[in-house]
Amino acid sequence: MGMLTLIIDGNKVQVPKELTILDAAHVAGIDIPTLCHLEDISSAGVCRVCVVEIEGAKSLQTSCVTPATDGMVVKTNTPAVREARKGVLELIISNHPYDCLTCERNGNCELQALAKRFGICSIKYEGEKSKLPKDSSSSAIVRDPNKCILCRRCVSVCQETQSVFALVPNNRGFNTVIGPAFNNDLMNAVCTMCGQCVLVCPVRALVEHDVTEDVWAALADPTKHVIVQTAPAIRASIGEGLGMPPGLRVTGQMVTALKRLGFDKVFDTDFAADLTIIEEGHELLQRLKTGGILPLIISCSPGWVKFIEHFFPDLLPHVSTCKFPQQMFGALAKTYYAEKMGIDPKDIYVVSVMPYTAKKFEAQRPEMISSGYPDVDAVLTTRELGKMIREAGLDFKSLPPQEHDDPLGISTGAGVIFGASGGVMEAALRTVYEVVTDSELENIDFKDVQGIEGCKEAQIDINGTVVNVAVTNGLKNARQPLKRITKGETNYHFIEIMACPGECIGGGGQPIPTNTETRLKRISAIYEEDKSMTIRESHLNSQVRALYEEFLGDPLGGKSHELLHTHHTLRSKTRSDLCTVPA
Repeated sequence: MGMLTLIIDGNKVQVPKELTILDAAHVAGIDIPTLCHLEDISSAGVCRVCVVEIEGAKSLQTSCVTPATDGMVVKTNTPAVREARKGVLELIISNHPYDCLTCERNGNCELQALAKRFGICSIKYEGEKSKLPKDSSSSAIVRDPNKCILCRRCVSVCQETQSVFALVPNNRGFNTVIGPAFNNDLMNAVCTMCGQCVLVCPVRALVEHDVTEDVWAALADPTKHVIVQTAPAIRASIGEGLGMPPGLRVTGQMVTALKRLGFDKVFDTDFAADLTIIEEGHELLQRLKTGGILPLIISCSPGWVKFIEHFFPDLLPHVSTCKFPQQMFGALAKTYYAEKMGIDPKDIYVVSVMPYTAKKFEAQRPEMISSGYPDVDAVLTTRELGKMIREAGLDFKSLPPQEHDDPLGISTGAGVIFGASGGVMEAALRTVYEVVTDSELENIDFKDVQGIEGCKEAQIDINGTVVNVAVTNGLKNARQPLKRITKGETNYHFIEIMACPGECIGGGGQPIPTNTETRLKRISAIYEEDKSMTIRESHLNSQVRALYEEFLGDPLGGKSHELLHTHHTLRSKTRSDLCTVPA
């Protein structure tokens, strides 16, 4: 790629060709404000906050969509530029609620930050404000169109990254509303509940369905035995919302914080992740031996499962019947754990801390009651747990580390790497290889499936049998292998598909902002934790072995099938549910 030279604010800047003025300014160390721009995804050029002066141009130009050219002279901080930006912000704010003190994004709102940056203390344009109903139809995401600033970031990520098209602009002009087509609600839209829209929203127009008050109430109820499970990615991200830099492993401090919040037991979803590998690994081996439907596609991501239910329902027989690890844990908590501890399952309240908003939807699926009670009672996102820790006044950085509790807190490195793209595949291969060959792997790191790339493929030789695998993250990337399966153009045996870019570490419930840099740092933390663990293979988890011996029997056996496996739902492309069929 060639280079070009331009002048920005009197400074000569050399940048690669095909960059925009916005990108070139970043190279020069100049921060041009934006509201609609999404790095690595899109620039809609609709907010007009990023305008600049270009020598020779008749009017101000939007820097996020204007290509830099050789010899161009740009000014980013003239009186006209500042006045234009301030005017745009005042117009946006004039149709925005003035409830910053009670808003969940207070202190982490891009509109608020820009108002402060440009010294906006009053609004000239007092006129009509939008008065629209909130959409609280979903158990995962709440949409408040009154706070929407029409930046279209949610539209961009839903269409360009996820290829779901659940959000679109409806109507025109002042009456424009961003939401499902025909102003439908989320529960009746083809929405996967992945929460990537929440992650990129600059304000609070989209937010997770908050259940912190429900959890506080359960913790205060003396009749409830309240237990919590923590997803693998949480340990690499919870610190970010509590004043710590991205990518720090804070497993011990997280456990201590949860104990101090009042949870009776702090367990680890990684235990259920190890269990998932045993069940899913045996399911793969069974299909390989019996000529079952291949490729087998993992079922660990609720957003991905809802995606295939909507868009590729004919391929549902390829999806593993294993429940999501969160739900496996809940089913065992209200059966195995209840029996072991002598507690009535009706008195056990199971809380999950998850990086996905889709986990909230998952817990509400009607089939997730195999114990006779809901497997999981409440799902907190990483952000919600951070909120509770702050409310409790805990100095997270200074908390002494503690370990997860027995027996459902014992896990392996294989369970930990579920939090990174390729982690489920790698964990499964570690176990499948050793189960088939009855020998130890010399190197248990399957680097071909690691990394943040959208699509990865590998061939694994297992005792002379070549297993073809594929790994994708981000729902747009999922379409590639699915289309190949539909056309009969692939010889895959095993596929990992995850809904969110980067997998759990980039989930829709993670701290804001989440970008490529933070995803990579979180992934690094996940693999550091894996390498630091004594046991790194799921089938070597002593508590999982004890679970089978004492309670479950054999993998894929009757009790395992009853508690740990499920079915999937055929959904139309216009409504959320039609009918339920066996997987």
